[in-house]
Amino acid sequence: MRVVAVTNQKGGVGKTTTAVNMAAAFAATGRKTLLIDLDPQGNATTGSGIDKTEIPFSSYDLLTHNAPLASCAHKTEGHYDLVAGNGDLTAAEIELLSTDNRQTQLKQALDGNPYDIIVIDCPPSLNMLTVNALVAAQGIVIPVQCEFYALEGLASLLETIEAVREGFNPTLEIDGVLRTMYDPRSALTAEVSRQIREYFKSKMFSTVIPRNVRLAEAPSHGQSVIHYDRRSRGAISYLAFAGEYFRKVAA
Repeated sequence: MRVVAVTNQKGGVGKTTTAVNMAAAFAATGRKTLLIDLDPQGNATTGSGIDKTEIPFSSYDLLTHNAPLASCAHKTEGHYDLVAGNGDLTAAEIELLSTDNRQTQLKQALDGNPYDIIVIDCPPSLNMLTVNALVAAQGIVIPVQCEFYALEGLASLLETIEAVREGFNPTLEIDGVLRTMYDPRSALTAEVSRQIREYFKSKMFSTVIPRNVRLAEAPSHGQSVIHYDRRSRGAISYLAFAGEYFRKVAA
């Protein structure tokens, strides 16, 4: 079993799109997959076809009320399970600060789970929710938009990762950096790719996620792009990424 956190504190980089489509792609390979939405915006939840206002138990309950994982996990049409997120997670951030072992609540909640792989969609900030995800995870995928200022703020993320390693999770590793919104015709894209490779070296995935209309449309239909339009460039790219991920990281 592997737990992977999808995180980047910079917004608009395709983080939630990556988390949802990673879960769908992993499930498409026959692996028992869980997606955990830790973002109070709940976009991974609505993008998975679940109404975030109607769920009886959410990731808030998992983190703060010791709700069993089995009670919080909902089936999706994408063949993966989902622990939904909503605005209640804003309160969870505050409640965790007054809780013993506040950094390890998610890790404890996932003990003995039945999944082959768990994907965590982190909020776009380095808060206690993100720390819980990093403590629970074995690996991290960092989506990076191939545009100006792509690497802005990543130093803070790397500092947080190192602090989590030193304090709670010494085996935590960066699985890789995934380039999103990729336009091969752009000189800027090539320059950003060069910077990422220089910064992260072998940790840059070869697969890239292109700009794709179907990727933008799929969440409004409550589906991953893999189920919305499996033949689209976006779907093909995420399926290819899943294959590369398992070859390199979780074989």
